[in-house]
Amino acid sequence: MNKNVFREYDIRGIVDSDFKEAFVINLGKSFGTYLKRRQHYKVSISGDIRLTTNKLKSNFINGLLDVGIDVYDIGILPTPVNYFSLFNTDIVNSVQITGSHNPSEYNGFKLSFNKKPFFGKQIQELKEYIIENNFFNSNKMGALYDLNVIDDYVDFITDDISLGNKKIKCIMDCGNATGGIIAPQLFNKLNIEIDELFCDIDSNFPNHHPDPTVDSNLSDIVNIMKDKKNYDLGIAYDGDADRFVAIDEKGGIVRSDILMGVFVEDIISKDDVVVFDVKCSRALDYVIRKQMAIPLMWKTGHSLIKNKMIDTKSKFGGEMSGHLFFSDRYFGYDDGIYTSLRLVELLSKSKLSLSELVLKIPKYYSTPEIRIDCKNDDEKFLIVNEIKNHFMSKYNYNDIDGLRIEFDFGWGLIRASNTQPVIVCRFEANSNKKLDEIKNIIFNKISEYGDFKFEF
Repeated sequence: MNKNVFREYDIRGIVDSDFKEAFVINLGKSFGTYLKRRQHYKVSISGDIRLTTNKLKSNFINGLLDVGIDVYDIGILPTPVNYFSLFNTDIVNSVQITGSHNPSEYNGFKLSFNKKPFFGKQIQELKEYIIENNFFNSNKMGALYDLNVIDDYVDFITDDISLGNKKIKCIMDCGNATGGIIAPQLFNKLNIEIDELFCDIDSNFPNHHPDPTVDSNLSDIVNIMKDKKNYDLGIAYDGDADRFVAIDEKGGIVRSDILMGVFVEDIISKDDVVVFDVKCSRALDYVIRKQMAIPLMWKTGHSLIKNKMIDTKSKFGGEMSGHLFFSDRYFGYDDGIYTSLRLVELLSKSKLSLSELVLKIPKYYSTPEIRIDCKNDDEKFLIVNEIKNHFMSKYNYNDIDGLRIEFDFGWGLIRASNTQPVIVCRFEANSNKKLDEIKNIIFNKISEYGDFKFEF
């Protein structure tokens, strides 16, 4: 068993080497054991469109059934529809099998317990159950049922979204992934004009990888928008549609922390708490304070942000990676499809275009998320810890998640990815010259530990 698949907020690995049949069955038994010992007896399960999903789902189900859990199979669907089932049915626990934005050889398990993210020590407890072979001994097998939740999801979203008088024409890139199952249907039902790009389902992802936070994956949609010049909004979903990236009417990519700033001005009032992760811009902090609201920087991770929002009764939060969370009219989980529709709603009621709304937010010069591949997780953690020790003795910093080094003119972040053997960096400054200065300071130190490629 590869213990490194038990991450901070999900269980994820390379299917062929990490998720053998016996392990996945035991993983199902361990989650079922966790539920049984807390007097929970049923769970819903679904997955994304990856070629490995159905086999993983079948094995996980068998593990759940073995320990007496009743299982409701809700099908192949986007992760946010799985989350929706927690609030729309009386089944408050769920499993979503998804590789999200990871390469095709990966897959994983996102778990929910009692309508909340299942993460951290809870995930480590499952690992211990497996190591100790400590499973619930049930004298009765669980039962397996099929359940449709997509129709209720579509109805709920269409009832919630209230469009203004301005027509918004969109182009939508689903990356041949799970968002294509439902996003075009929702937009059409709301009479939003869309052109579809790569919305047919193909588990091989033949056109580009479904990770819109990598700018090269947006080249097709951006080029079309710049060429045609007749779209108000471009929408690009990730592999399981819990995230999306917006492109403005000029073909400019809107980073999700800046998009949060657009939403903050629309929905946040005095003394509201807005939760955001360590990769977000200082511009977001400024916009929140301008609204007389309270900015709260927190750790990266969808589970971590969602739980902190619950703790602080926040009605809006998000991550630079594209996870945005609304609890003003919604359930507080990350739903890229819902978020994209909230943006269409906002634009349909605004006199300004998206690029004009972005111009209202202070300008900083920043990089996208930069990923530095390591040989393995051990190397990743070793390098990050060594670099933290170096910079903490020389600069002001925030170490709530990795190390965010604060300069008068900007900041630089280095942290270990929770999902891959990757070091994540991001940099921001008040000028391009200062941005290069921050990058050089940190990249030069990282280079002492190996011949790494710094691509972004």
